[in-house]
Amino acid sequence: MKFLIKKTPDNFIKSVNDEISSILNRNFDSLFPEYIFTDEMDKYAMPVEIKEKDKEYHVKAELPGVKKEDLDIDIDKNHITINAMKHEEKEEDTKAFRKSEFKYGEFSRTVYFPEEIDVEKTKAKLEHGILAIDAPKVCAEKADRKKLQVD
Repeated sequence: MKFLIKKTPDNFIKSVNDEISSILNRNFDSLFPEYIFTDEMDKYAMPVEIKEKDKEYHVKAELPGVKKEDLDIDIDKNHITINAMKHEEKEEDTKAFRKSEFKYGEFSRTVYFPEEIDVEKTKAKLEHGILAIDAPKVCAEKADRKKLQVD
């Protein structure tokens, strides 16, 4: 016995997306490892919060477990690019077995601004896994490019 289900546009799109994912998983399982199609990659996503004030932009990026020396921040007159590397290593040693796992990942995020920022006065600070960047706005003739150091 079949049941009729009213499909709303959201429900329809979700069902099409689920079907496409199912087809890809069935056909490509032999070519690619299973972890590629899981949510494991979300662990290396970089959530960003951007606030605009009268004279500056405030950018916060969530980077849990990332050390200051594993950050590379490139700043230009109208954008900031945050490059980060994350290392995770786990070891478990019992009488029966020894288990060692590691994960490495590099990720990047670029934030664009509608106005130019003062490259020289822009500051960054990493504290408790949160990268905070304060980028003052400036006139176009003062803009330049440099590497940004993290405190």
